[in-house]
Amino acid sequence: MAKVQLCNITVMDNPSQFLNPFQFEITFECIEELKEDLEWKMIYVGSAESEEHDQVLDSVFVGPIPEGKHMFVFQADPPNVSRIPENDAIGVTVVLLTCSYKSQEFIRVGYFINNEYDDPELKENLPSPPQFDKVIRNILASEPRVTRFKINWEETNAQENVPNLDQNGAGPSTSVENETNPPAELPAFNENSNSWATMECT
Repeated sequence: MAKVQLCNITVMDNPSQFLNPFQFEITFECIEELKEDLEWKMIYVGSAESEEHDQVLDSVFVGPIPEGKHMFVFQADPPNVSRIPENDAIGVTVVLLTCSYKSQEFIRVGYFINNEYDDPELKENLPSPPQFDKVIRNILASEPRVTRFKINWEETNAQENVPNLDQNGAGPSTSVENETNPPAELPAFNENSNSWATMECT
């Protein structure tokens, strides 16, 4: 049984300018004291075509952690725009939040992002190179994709993660590339729903 249950994630400052920091308020619960730290990472997917364009925006260690419910704000600078392929700068991409214990990833949360210009003229005639200072980042906060992995919580030596079912009952993808490949059409945004409505600690 997992010793850490993710209760809620609230996407803060959304929508926002592309060059503003990412901010997520994360609430989780430990069913018993953890002797070692949890490692949280925030990853920006620069291109659905290749993982080589992924950027780890930040990683933080939280712990040691007593039993109970905990909350913190995970903030990270925006991605390095020079590492984003020009063809992938505007449109749909993904940001990932992951958490590991003893170097074993046990949960991954993915959010689709829609990057677009706020100027109608720029929308019609995309500038080259992209003008990121005029791009709006809109995170689809109401529909996170959650993937859980079984890990060994007791042993120091990390074992290979075994995928479990996600919150919708579907099996997770077998690779990051499949998991983060955005849909052909972005679902409708609900700007008034910037937090999970269905995630509760049990």
